[in-house]
Amino acid sequence: MKFLQLCKKCPYPLKDGESIAVTYLAKALHDLGCEVSLLSMNTTKHWVEVDTIRDQLAHYKQTEFVPLDNQVKPLHAFLNLFSSDSYNISRFDCDDFAEKLKDLLERNSYDVVQLESLYLAPYIELIRTHSDAAVVLRAHNVEHEIWERMAANENSMVRRWYLDYSARKLKKYEEDQLLLIDRLLPISCVDEAKFRKLGYTGVSTTLPIGIDLQEISAQQIDSSKDLSISFIGSLDWMPNIEALNWFLDQVWTHLLLIFPKLELHVAGRNCPEWLLNLQTRNVTVHGEVNDARAFLLAHPISVVPLLSGSGMRAKIVEAMALGRVVISTEVGLEGIAAQDDLNVLVANSEKQFIEKFRICYQDRNRLPQIGAAARAFAEAHYDHRTIAQQYLNSWQTA
Repeated sequence: MKFLQLCKKCPYPLKDGESIAVTYLAKALHDLGCEVSLLSMNTTKHWVEVDTIRDQLAHYKQTEFVPLDNQVKPLHAFLNLFSSDSYNISRFDCDDFAEKLKDLLERNSYDVVQLESLYLAPYIELIRTHSDAAVVLRAHNVEHEIWERMAANENSMVRRWYLDYSARKLKKYEEDQLLLIDRLLPISCVDEAKFRKLGYTGVSTTLPIGIDLQEISAQQIDSSKDLSISFIGSLDWMPNIEALNWFLDQVWTHLLLIFPKLELHVAGRNCPEWLLNLQTRNVTVHGEVNDARAFLLAHPISVVPLLSGSGMRAKIVEAMALGRVVISTEVGLEGIAAQDDLNVLVANSEKQFIEKFRICYQDRNRLPQIGAAARAFAEAHYDHRTIAQQYLNSWQTA
């Protein structure tokens, strides 16, 4: 089969869940004999010097990149309040990208044009005009749900109104685009049910994030050493900042009173200046790290205190594959069918987080067991070649 992947940002380096999902699927499809090409925006927010990563994109038959200034512009955001269009979507509507896409469609024959997120939906009509390929939407999140959850957690009345207003416009757009695609690829069964509730009645194939488990070696936790925690994620993504602020404000102070030697290490790209300058006891902010997996391995516990967001957290899958103990909220674990007290620890409140850390301290011998169970869970569910093969099989049975 011949695939054309459309991306709203360069899928390499592998610094976020969407990039991991896009890259490992493309690699696996290539390994299975498919021909995969890439057309990607190269945005100001996630700008990449493309020539420095060409070697990492060898699994693609062809790669094309279109520069796009997608920075939030206050005036445009304000004027959009008087429009029925979603400002979130309009920032990715690009004439140069459309022209390049048209050229590729006219010069090549594809079986599938795969939109890697809702933000590529403005190009569906163009695809229909210039190609007979199936139009597939890979939904890495239920996009409007992220904004709904942030609105629900917001204390400021003005910000809550704006987030809720944005969520309603995005939801309407999401519902409308579901009527235009040939197949939906939700990231999890949980998200598939949400899309069905939104009115989607077409073909759906659940396609979780896969990783190459052969290149990830688990490391057994040494329970005799002092415990430390990692928090890693894109620090320009609002749900991550919201989660970190909540953890620092509501949980960390209490944890230190009980476990005064406990350390928290924070990493992620696009770290804001205020966070880099944070002066909080036993908290080290590393900013962007060269090797996310080495960072995770350096700390036996990985914390994911998400309160909003949607989709599936690739960093949880990576941490589990590395044999780390993940302590996450239920929101963070959505789409990952791990079991509390078996291969992860689940906490949704300050009290529950403290309780889970008591378990880590009082029953340290369980930490290597949980880490080993986490690795086994990742092997059973998230191998990228197995996921890609199941995806290909779904086309043959359609």
